[in-house]
Amino acid sequence: MNAPLSNPIFRLIGQTAAECGCRAYVIGGFVRDCLLGRPLGDIDVVVTGSGIEVAERLGKKVRAKVSVFKNFGTASLKTKGLELEFVGARKESYRADSRNPSVECGSLEDDQNRRDFTINAMAFSLNDDDFGTLVDPFDGMSDLQNGIIRTPLDPDTTFSDDPLRMVRAIRFATQLDMRITDECMESIRRNRERIAIISRERITTETRKIICSSTPSRGFFLFDKTGLLELIYPDLHRLKGVEKRDGRAHKDNFIHTLKVLDNVARSGGDEWLRWAALLHDIAKPRTKAWDNRIGWTFHNHEFVGSRMVRGIFNAWRLPLDHKMKFVEKMVLLHLRPIVLADEGVTDSAVRRLLFDAGDDTEALMTLCRADITSGNGEKVARYLRNFDLVEQKMRQIEEKDRIRNFQPPITGQMIMQTYGLPPCAEVGQIKNAIKDAILDGVIDNDYSQAYELMVKIAAEIIPDKKPLP
Repeated sequence: MNAPLSNPIFRLIGQTAAECGCRAYVIGGFVRDCLLGRPLGDIDVVVTGSGIEVAERLGKKVRAKVSVFKNFGTASLKTKGLELEFVGARKESYRADSRNPSVECGSLEDDQNRRDFTINAMAFSLNDDDFGTLVDPFDGMSDLQNGIIRTPLDPDTTFSDDPLRMVRAIRFATQLDMRITDECMESIRRNRERIAIISRERITTETRKIICSSTPSRGFFLFDKTGLLELIYPDLHRLKGVEKRDGRAHKDNFIHTLKVLDNVARSGGDEWLRWAALLHDIAKPRTKAWDNRIGWTFHNHEFVGSRMVRGIFNAWRLPLDHKMKFVEKMVLLHLRPIVLADEGVTDSAVRRLLFDAGDDTEALMTLCRADITSGNGEKVARYLRNFDLVEQKMRQIEEKDRIRNFQPPITGQMIMQTYGLPPCAEVGQIKNAIKDAILDGVIDNDYSQAYELMVKIAAEIIPDKKPLP
């Protein structure tokens, strides 16, 4: 039991707390992860007195800068690679219209009572008389061993007081592969409307941890099962369901999406490729149509979906930067390799795919492989074999033509200088024609061939202009 507390800093914290006339305990996630054998993160210390006073005194001893947050009654410091946060033990009460509690000083028991789940309410004593003793009033150890997410007190009180805990329950169940008790699941359903008082940023912070877990679909299925999905991710909720007409039905796009998400996670895809997987079919509800000849269609859902990404990222408070642009690109291009696998691989189509995907080609292919979720094993194997051919052709063309992220040998500036032109539509037409000719294999990615084509096209588009000497 003492092994997790072998670092001398823990003894020093206990001694410093005693000098301040109080007792100290490390509590919460550090304790939980110690007991689970998981990587350890920040260290939360609760003291039965002033957490700020203990932190400031400790900071002087270890010569570390202490950051004080008086409004929250907390202080933090970093020493020897450890991040420590101190807070005085407290008890809380809530108003119905806010998740911000009224706080007053309390005992260790009061502090443990206010914790979200039993597995996060455990504490190790840092005091000399019982150093390393586990203080576990709600039997969180048994819940850890049995894989159970349970609240210390009545779940209706816990979730109503701070509705973010409903999302955190789902996050911990997903991350730790644990089960939320039936009582807590029912309570989340009853209290789900309370999620409206929680800021979008805090919900997204928890969801990003779900996305980065080993099986992220679990979290989204739990959002759906508890009724939270429709409230916080309505675009995902609209993917649910199957419609039949004339005996023909489309697949449930919500279930399909989560299969793709898990496939990307198993392939080692990073967070933003996982967001792309989650959103790759997001426009299917908007583009769904019935065709008497072929059944259900979702024409152009990749184009519509790509345009939806910015609005979704903005609403979900995700970064509106290169990460968003990457997701837009993945959603836009996710059908292209599949079409190549269906129709055969031509050099021209591969060149254009390499050009459009650029440095994200490998990520796109990971997404496309993940997108094959058919229950027909033969069909899946056929698609994957075709993807092997597509990737082989990509390597060959990239080695020969240097297409990925290539810049055409004739630039717009060169066209303007050659013909004495200002920036105009004709310059763009000539430049694009040269680019298309290279991508289509009409000419090589070669300056002399591109120059010759420029002269030919310019003679047609701007016949009154001649190359300047």
